[in-house]
Parts: sequence; structure tokens; C-alpha cells
Amino acid sequence: MIKNSYSVDAETDLRITPYLNEAALPAMIRPVMSLAQSDAEKDILLMSLLTAAGSCMPNLYFRYGTTAKQYYPNLQCFIVGSAASGKGIANLALEFVRTVHECSPLIIPGDSTFPAFFRQLESQYGRGYIHESEGSVITDIWRSSTANYNTALRKAAEHEPVSRSRYGEMAVIRCPQVSMLVTGTFSQYHALVPSTENGYFSRLLTLIVDGTTPFSGSYMQPAAYSDSIIQTASMQLYKLYEYLYFARPREFRLTDSQCERLGSHLETAYPTLISMLGSGFHSVVIRMSVHIERMAMILSAMRMAAKVESNRDALLKDNAPLVCLDEDYRTAELTGNKLILHMAQAYQLIKGREPELAPKVKPLDQRQILLSLLPDKFESKELVEEAKSQGIPRRTVLRWNDEWLQAGIVFKIKHGIYRKKAM
Repeated sequence: MIKNSYSVDAETDLRITPYLNEAALPAMIRPVMSLAQSDAEKDILLMSLLTAAGSCMPNLYFRYGTTAKQYYPNLQCFIVGSAASGKGIANLALEFVRTVHECSPLIIPGDSTFPAFFRQLESQYGRGYIHESEGSVITDIWRSSTANYNTALRKAAEHEPVSRSRYGEMAVIRCPQVSMLVTGTFSQYHALVPSTENGYFSRLLTLIVDGTTPFSGSYMQPAAYSDSIIQTASMQLYKLYEYLYFARPREFRLTDSQCERLGSHLETAYPTLISMLGSGFHSVVIRMSVHIERMAMILSAMRMAAKVESNRDALLKDNAPLVCLDEDYRTAELTGNKLILHMAQAYQLIKGREPELAPKVKPLDQRQILLSLLPDKFESKELVEEAKSQGIPRRTVLRWNDEWLQAGIVFKIKHGIYRKKAM
């Protein structure tokens, strides 16, 4: 059952994990998630673990768009928050990939000039993970005349060739696969993304954490307890990485119903968000579909870890597509829906506006999505189940149905059975 222990109205609550069924998360990360002490820390930890894990999944891809372009499980994410907002827990992601890095160099220091970054990425066959807990380290480097990270990371997000010319010689990384996790203040974020028009804004996932983390005696848990949990997860991730490294390239696929649902989400979210925020937000909504599929791929791949330990040899011979489970798609979709709202806040802040519109997007947007996913004739239980899969409380969706009835959008056939208005 989806957790619902918060007091803020679900329509305007931008947190992620209170709406998730944490028991349905992959076993690899559930114990790590338990180390978080607040909803804010859980949101930070979820995005951190997904970003870090995606950097350790070679030879896994999905095809997207009319050109069937290949995308890999690499996310780039900036977590924005003030001091004492809980951002520090993101550093567990660095320990999560530690075993992989020690066996196969992966981590690229944030404090690297562009030539140093390029050389290391080249030596790692185009794969790398940048983890920086102080956004100023990244932004200071970006300001130097020798750095060209913005273009490089923007291209890497689409796996487009990144090149460097020196002394007349051209070096090219043809398919960069770079994951990046940065935490910092909004001023540091704004220095990294000064404009919403340069293309990088829509490619960089943004999570905004409000407030501070209250002090609690539960923080006084022995370090060995936390270390044991993260070390176990790190070893499981390494075994998965090793399997994928030696395996043949493997395609990830959404089911037909998941693809249809994702397309419906974009069709309904697009006009609402654009009408409220302007056409410049178009690329965020469209690219979120790629982010959602990437997150679904990472979650589904994590579930392979247990099979790798018990039946690695058989898996190496298996080249069948990895098909997304519904619970992983729901987690990815809900996370993406929330991140769109976080990026709406960032969009307005960059534009110099107060972020008043972002919370208002949620009710209209999600109601449209929910209604479009229901059959023309539906029962109350279908409505509640579909709402549950999207993290919408039963009380809220029943209220929405009453409003649909009053507005003539839905008609009551008999008790518990309804029909949508013909369009």
C-alpha cells in the first residue's frame, strides 16, 4: 500500500517518496533508503542512488523516438538546497559506487579542468561518474577559460560525440556515457545553468529541497551500522556491473501499455505546463520522457542483482530484452511527474520570478492524466486503483470524481459505475 503519512495536501506536495511504495523498490537499495531520517533526505537519497547506479550499467540501452536512437542509463542531477537541508546524505551515493570504482576506474573529480576531464573520460572508454557535494567546485571550474563542461555535458546527456582539439590534433569520444550528481545552493545551480534557453537546463534533472533537517536522537546510530548497509549494496552493484560489462549489449523495453501511458502523460502534461510557464518549458516536458525511461531502466536493472549472484553463467547467455516491471515504471513515472514540478520552480527562479505557479500545475495536470487513462465506462474501484498507482490518495480522487460529476465531465450510470463525457 502506498505510504501516505504526510499532512500537506497531496495536490501541492512536491515530495517524492511519501507517494512511493518503498516496499516495491529494488532490494538492492531498500536498506540504504532506510538510513534517511526525513522525507527530504529520502528524496535526495533516491535521486542520488539512481544517478550513481546508472553510471555502473554498461551495455544496457533503450531505443527512443522515430530514429530509434540508443540511450543509456546515465542521469545528470543537481540537488538544490540550503545549509542543513539534508543534502549531505547524497554522499552515500559515492560510497555506493566505491567498489565498482576500485575495480574499474569510474569516478571523475569535479575539480578537474576540461582537458583533464576529457583525458580521464577517454581513458575510461567514455564512461564516468562526477560526484560533487559542493556546487561551487563545479561552477568555479566552469568559469575558467579552459573549461567547456556545459557543451560537453549537454552532448553527453544525449550521447553525442564530444571532441577536443589541441595542437592541430582532434580527439573524439563518440558515445559519452556520463552520470553526474551535484548538490549545492541555488546561486551555485544558477551559475551552472544561467539560462533556460541553452539546452542544458532540460537535460539536467533538478530536485529542490526546502527547509532544514531537524535534529533527532535517531541520528546517533553507530557508524558501523550505516557502513555495513552501504558496503553490502556497493558489492551487489559491483557484481551487477561485472555481469553487464562482460555481457552482450542488452536492450531495455517498456511494455506496450507502459509506452501508451507515457505518451498519454506527455500529451496531457504538455499543454497545461506550457500554458502556465510559456513555450520555453516545452523541452523539459518532452525530455522528461527520456528521464523517466532511464529511471525505469535503472530500477529494472537493479533487480537483476539477485539473479546475477545465483545464476550468472546462464544470464551471460541470455540476450533477450530486459522488460520493465509495472512497479518500476510506476516509480519512475511518479518521480518524473514530481521532478517536472521541481524544474518548473527552477525555471521560474532562473527567470527571476517567484515560483508560485509550480504547485498549481499539479492538480490540473494529474487530473487530466488520470481521467485520460480511465476507460470510457469505469467503476469506482478502477478509479481508486488507477489513482493509487499514481500516488493519489483515495479521498482526493473521490473528491475529484464528485467535481467531474458536477462539471458534467463524468456521468453516473448507477451506484459505483460512471461514464466519461464523449469528446
